[in-house]
Amino acid sequence: MSHILIISNYYPPEKGAAANRIEQLALKLNQNGYEVSVISPLPNYPKGELFPEYKGKFSVTEKVQNITLKRLWIYPSNSSNIFKRIVSTLSFSTALFFYLMFAKTQKKVIVQSPPLLLSFISVFTLWLKRKTIILNVSDLWPTAAIELEVLKKNSFSHKVLLFIERFIYKKATHIFGQSNEIITHIHSMFPEKKCFLYRNYPDHFVEDFLEEKDNSDEPIKLFYAGLLGVAQGVFELIQQLNLENTNIELHIFGDGAEKTQIVNYLNQNPKKKVFFHGMLERNVLHETLKGFDIALVPLKTRIYGSVPSKIFEYSALGFPSLYFGGGEGEDIVKENNLGWVVPVEDFKQLNATLIQISALGKDEIQKMKKNIFLHAQNHFNLDRQMKELIENNAF
Repeated sequence: MSHILIISNYYPPEKGAAANRIEQLALKLNQNGYEVSVISPLPNYPKGELFPEYKGKFSVTEKVQNITLKRLWIYPSNSSNIFKRIVSTLSFSTALFFYLMFAKTQKKVIVQSPPLLLSFISVFTLWLKRKTIILNVSDLWPTAAIELEVLKKNSFSHKVLLFIERFIYKKATHIFGQSNEIITHIHSMFPEKKCFLYRNYPDHFVEDFLEEKDNSDEPIKLFYAGLLGVAQGVFELIQQLNLENTNIELHIFGDGAEKTQIVNYLNQNPKKKVFFHGMLERNVLHETLKGFDIALVPLKTRIYGSVPSKIFEYSALGFPSLYFGGGEGEDIVKENNLGWVVPVEDFKQLNATLIQISALGKDEIQKMKKNIFLHAQNHFNLDRQMKELIENNAF
């Protein structure tokens, strides 16, 4: 049996797309005959504090769903203070460096990037030990940080991160990119680098989401489920939404840096037809969403290389997407007829599109859901993607 190690900053029981994505990769590799181990921090995301069962521990080794998990110490923080965030990343990176240097590790290692500092420490150490390094790039940093205006272009920090970015691409044996834009960016630096497109396809197709229900007299239920952070811009979005004259209501599920602002705003504006439900376990969320109609997928700004995995996840449940993020994600929604596209930050057009959706009615949306579900089954198939990658020696 082949052995493979995955290094990631997130892993369940942590919530969110990043943790789900890595768990899914680990489980699929295991199902395809690999013995899989994962190194990650002690669970702390998204609240920035250790989960109760891990408090007071320096490291934990456990086996979950046939995956061996090594969880290392971290100083947790979700503070908006950049210094505290750097200290948090450094704490895990330091623990990881010494573990990789002195522990026996597998010959093949998948390194998740970003965060860049973590991937740099991993790639540098594994390169010294002559390991096979598979770099899994989900977002382009520092490019995304510049576009989100959390980093100043040509600053000292920017130049350091550019050096780290080039280093990890150069030293990786080969690279997975979640978008064609990521692969294009990497090839602009290293044209000969072997890259594979690895979409964040889901591992669920739940047909009872499409059961006919006599709810045509109910409002159209739009929902957002996920991280409430700077990149998503949900707080600004709800302030700009005008649902009062539509047959639509918005439901928000999630947690993150903007949660308090969102809750306070909704308490002060109870007529907005926007409802906050907090963070739910993934299986509970899916059960709750059975009565909903359309997934809202926003980004604060167009981020080069970014393709939100929600596009694929909710298509597999039959939900049309209202996509509000630009870039390659916009192209995917258009080309696959997955819903509606609104130019990023164009709130006037967003409200106009919501009026159109309201006039469409729930019966037409139900027809869309069936078509999208069938399309996702045929085109967003994780097992098929994994088989092709294995056949092409990507692992």
